[in-house]
Amino acid sequence: MEFRETKIKGLFEITPKVFHDERGYFFETFSDRLFKSHVADVNFVQDNQSYSTKGVLRGLHLQKPPFAQGKLVRVISGSVIDVAVDIRLGSPTFGQYESFLLTAEKQNMVYVPEGFAHGFATIEDAVFTYKCTNYYDKASEAGIIFNDPELNIDWGIENPLVSEKDLELPSLKQFLSY
Repeated sequence: MEFRETKIKGLFEITPKVFHDERGYFFETFSDRLFKSHVADVNFVQDNQSYSTKGVLRGLHLQKPPFAQGKLVRVISGSVIDVAVDIRLGSPTFGQYESFLLTAEKQNMVYVPEGFAHGFATIEDAVFTYKCTNYYDKASEAGIIFNDPELNIDWGIENPLVSEKDLELPSLKQFLSY
């Protein structure tokens, strides 16, 4: 596996070694030993999966402490633009984001640590899966509006299909004032 830390400390893109032959392919989707030696010593406690049709945008989501979550995200089929926004107060990259093209063909993944808002937009129909470092807690659910003009995120799609719930999320400034 190749581990590449981005310009935002703690945010990693991970690309596995995929072995192809006439039967298909094989690769490790996760190795606790490698993850802990290259990224972070975390304990994943929950796995989630979603399916979204082309043009869907989900996010930007997060769980507030003490239920904050780190996430290891990837697509099983299709492709997405995956976005992580640093909202760690005091971070030198606070308010900055990184985006990644995650594809089933490349099998790349992103580790999004605690203290980030996260979302994705589907470039084509996609099955999206992620491992979480904490359990979901409805009362700790929070988020930031996907089209916050101060973040100016390029989601790579026009007129995304966004849930009513996500359309009601606050801007980053409003989120911080709560």
